[in-house]
Amino acid sequence: MTDTSVVLENLVKPWHVQVASTTALAGAVADAAAKDDKERLEDGREPVRRKPELRRVPAVEVGQSVTVTPWEVLHALGRATVLSRQGAGRGLAEHWGCLKYCQALEGSSGKYMKLSEEGLNPRRHYKTVQSSELGIGFALAVAERIVRKRYPGHSVSLVDADIALQAGWALVGKDVRRRDWVRQRPNFFLEAWKPGEPSKVVPLACKGMHGKTPYVYTQLASASAQVEAVHVGPWNETPVLVTSTELLGQGGITVHVLQAHGDGALAFAPDDPAANADQALDDLNIYPDVRVPDPDGGEEQRVSGFQVQPEQYAWFRRALARAGAAGLTGFTGGGELTAQYLTKRQGRRHFEGFTHAGTGIVQDVGIEIGGVTFVGTDHVFRLNGTRVEAFSGLAENLFRHLRDGRVEQYRREAHALRSSWRSARFEDEWDGPVSLREDGSIMVMSLLPETPRCIALERCLRG
Repeated sequence: MTDTSVVLENLVKPWHVQVASTTALAGAVADAAAKDDKERLEDGREPVRRKPELRRVPAVEVGQSVTVTPWEVLHALGRATVLSRQGAGRGLAEHWGCLKYCQALEGSSGKYMKLSEEGLNPRRHYKTVQSSELGIGFALAVAERIVRKRYPGHSVSLVDADIALQAGWALVGKDVRRRDWVRQRPNFFLEAWKPGEPSKVVPLACKGMHGKTPYVYTQLASASAQVEAVHVGPWNETPVLVTSTELLGQGGITVHVLQAHGDGALAFAPDDPAANADQALDDLNIYPDVRVPDPDGGEEQRVSGFQVQPEQYAWFRRALARAGAAGLTGFTGGGELTAQYLTKRQGRRHFEGFTHAGTGIVQDVGIEIGGVTFVGTDHVFRLNGTRVEAFSGLAENLFRHLRDGRVEQYRREAHALRSSWRSARFEDEWDGPVSLREDGSIMVMSLLPETPRCIALERCLRG
């Protein structure tokens, strides 16, 4: 059994994660999509719509690898899934699901990240969960870097696509108007934004797998159908990213990624009150269709999906900003604080009311690192028999703005501070792994001293 202190040290060791984005990959995905369409037609089923002309990502936006620590990957995963309602009552399984991978990742002799011996041994039914969740973490590690390169000088917010879309369209239940396509949608939106400028929206679909490389092509073909469902402005003018993370690649973990070009900008009048993220949202009932122009100049076709028209740009910007705020307050453990940013259809009731003392997560902890105070929640558990504490939270000055509903002020200050977070080296002042994202969120872990009660019990068990 690995010593717990060694586990914590390994979590902040930087390793290379391979990135594959080539013209050959795009061609193989197109072939996989054509094969799937043919099989569907032979079975009497309709082929699915897919994002046309997926291409490689330019080398200036992503190289052959990115350097990241396992703890940064787990932080991204934790931020991404905190609103997913996978467990009951904002419980441990929901909020701290990323911690189960603390010993699943390690580095190889070639300096590339790979699955550890523990990561290679999930039970059969659990492999799907592992590949899906780690696929999210590694997809974000790559996709966020691409978007930052593409839009220099911008902040990049991570938004759960389901949460954002539910403010305008019914996705589940009796209110769903068209079920044939509503199940297809991206996993996340990456919003590149800068105060005073239009936001740029990039839908992201991410997959993960333990199988052989050819299955990557099938996954990316499927992901292309997910991102085709959302269009910001005219049809096929929205930039997208699709990824498939190969966990058992020969050289370690590999993220396969393709893109489609587009604008995706939310341009509206600067004084449009509909864009003000400090104002609460009401659920809208936008008809779920996309207008596809006829290439021959005939009547446009209406197909199922989600299209944000220019008159809805200001509203959608507000929906994205508030969904992003909900993700941040959820990460601090604040149920009531999170509920204020969600509509009824987005799951406001889930975050309201009583939290069970044994399983609930409550924002009630503050820590100080490097002279900066962070506010959030903690979880104490045993890792290889040793007591450790994990903490997730947000810089106190930014947290106060979101606590009081000042999303716009949060965004202005967070954007101004992003370079200071990027250059911070809090690892030197904290006894354990630290990950600090540009949104001001932090995730740390540390060893805890054994209490006299624990020491006495251990002596008793040893005889």
